[in-house]
Amino acid sequence: MTTNLPVVTEIVPMVLQLQPAIAMTDDQFYEFCQLNRDFRIERNAAGELVIMPPTGSETDQRNFDVIVQLGIWTKQDGTGVGFGSSGGFNLPNSAVRSPDAAWIKRTRWEAIPSELRKKFAPICPEFVIELRSESDNLRILQDKMQEYIDNGTQLGWLIDRKQRQVFIYRPNTAVEVLALFCHSRKTIIEARF
Repeated sequence: MTTNLPVVTEIVPMVLQLQPAIAMTDDQFYEFCQLNRDFRIERNAAGELVIMPPTGSETDQRNFDVIVQLGIWTKQDGTGVGFGSSGGFNLPNSAVRSPDAAWIKRTRWEAIPSELRKKFAPICPEFVIELRSESDNLRILQDKMQEYIDNGTQLGWLIDRKQRQVFIYRPNTAVEVLALFCHSRKTIIEARF
């Protein structure tokens, strides 16, 4: 007896075009997201809403591991603050993005008024991580990583376990592609920083 395994296909997020019929302010977009907490919603620079399906449990577990590692480093280093995948950032190009993990220098974070930090903070993180799930479209994630760099991110990692690669993004530098090795539940990135 043979068993057919399900084929995982890439899922393209749903994009809702609102403008020019509807133009949401930053506060309205924040409230919209709060009313629809079961969805992963971002806004691109054109004002379109990008609605993504939730990740699978295995991807979320890996994302948790990434956040824990970034959190440990952030606490030890003490110069910045870390964020998980639920927080959104209002980028200079007016997009609101939610990386899987992010880090911001403490001095920059604390310069933002408290009332703005409670919503989607108007800041682009210095460091972002995106973790590609089985169903994520690689091209969409690569474009998102470039958008972070174009808006002020200094270092970005796109971890692609599907193709066993890590794409490293830095300003004014070609994207570096490294091999990803998985060894006994730990992910090892061959990189020199």
